[in-house]
Amino acid sequence: MAGVVFDEVTKVYADGTKAVDSLDLDIADGEFMVLVGPSGCGKTTALRMVAGLEEISGGVVRIGDRVVNHVPSRDRDIAMVFQSYALYPHLSVYDNIAFGLRVKKMPKEEIDRRVQGAAEVLGLEPFLKRKPRALSGGQRQRVAMGRAIVREPAAFLMDEPLSNLDAKLRVQMRAEVSRLQRDLGTTTIYVTHDQVEAMTMGDRVAVMRKGEVQQVADPQTLYDRPVNLFVGGFIGSPAMNLIEATITRSNEGLAADVGKQHLSLDESLLEQRPALRGYEGRKVILGIRPEELEEVSLEPDTPPGRRLRGVVELREALGSELMVHFTVEGTREALTEDVKELAEDAGAPPGGPPAFEGTRAGALLVGRFGARASVEDGKPVEVAVDTRALHFFDEETSKGIYDGDTSEKGASP
Repeated sequence: MAGVVFDEVTKVYADGTKAVDSLDLDIADGEFMVLVGPSGCGKTTALRMVAGLEEISGGVVRIGDRVVNHVPSRDRDIAMVFQSYALYPHLSVYDNIAFGLRVKKMPKEEIDRRVQGAAEVLGLEPFLKRKPRALSGGQRQRVAMGRAIVREPAAFLMDEPLSNLDAKLRVQMRAEVSRLQRDLGTTTIYVTHDQVEAMTMGDRVAVMRKGEVQQVADPQTLYDRPVNLFVGGFIGSPAMNLIEATITRSNEGLAADVGKQHLSLDESLLEQRPALRGYEGRKVILGIRPEELEEVSLEPDTPPGRRLRGVVELREALGSELMVHFTVEGTREALTEDVKELAEDAGAPPGGPPAFEGTRAGALLVGRFGARASVEDGKPVEVAVDTRALHFFDEETSKGIYDGDTSEKGASP
């Protein structure tokens, strides 16, 4: 096993497109690192440079102590698992798993030991004689994993390996891949577009945008202290609500004014974000995660300074919870380049679906309410806000407002 290091790695294509820009990333031996970001952000290109499938334009890639920039892919001691299973349809499961070992002319006894071991770990023992066409999607993906495992590589490289599976199976396979990686202890770089997948699987997560790393941190840090607006808006499902607000003085403390409404800021929040005091009288972008919002009847002790009033536009009943879209007058959604890019990646315009256009005046927020919340479409709603968990971003730089400069590329605040 070995760690993987990107040292100022750049990829520029012949037409001048810069897919990866001075990527610095140090992946420890045995670590599960996830690269996540919108389509076209450079995450797959970065993975392919480690694999030797893309030429490196600048910088250095190391696997262990060895610089591999010009080492052929077959000699890099890595194993790749792709989005497509890439199985040989005419070969049995056993032969698919064993194929790479036979190419290396490994002794038959060693091949059998490794294949049987991988089959036991992956629960494939009953299927070793079957052809891929007789397997489910999840079983085929296990075969692809088995083919990688038997090579006993220094590192696994996985490029969206679960994206072809249905939603329920993806959840199951996420857990299986995570367990497998922990059991094997093999350094793993995992590329995905799905931030839920990234948050549930990675020891650390690197969020990428336009070829650059925005932040590298453990999942909880990304969620609690996003370094900038892009990371804050990308991490979390449903996405963070991002609206315009003004920091004002209120009863010897500070408040965030949302239109004509005021959200009192907790002293504990200001202790965690002392730089916010310097924004008194200035506009900021306020981030509120849907899970920090609740209908007031379910949080009746919420004081007035921690409530927002709005009008319900849409309620989505999910059994255990309600997703409630509601309008807050007097403010609007943040429409920075970051927000526009996030909305485009999600396949929707900023401000919500077109169905809401022309039917509201103000900002559209999404709240994750308890299933017993009493809300109706078109009716007023009063919402309790957990002001201890609010996020603030500089309107001009889009940087998170914390306790100092968080501009260092790839750093956690």
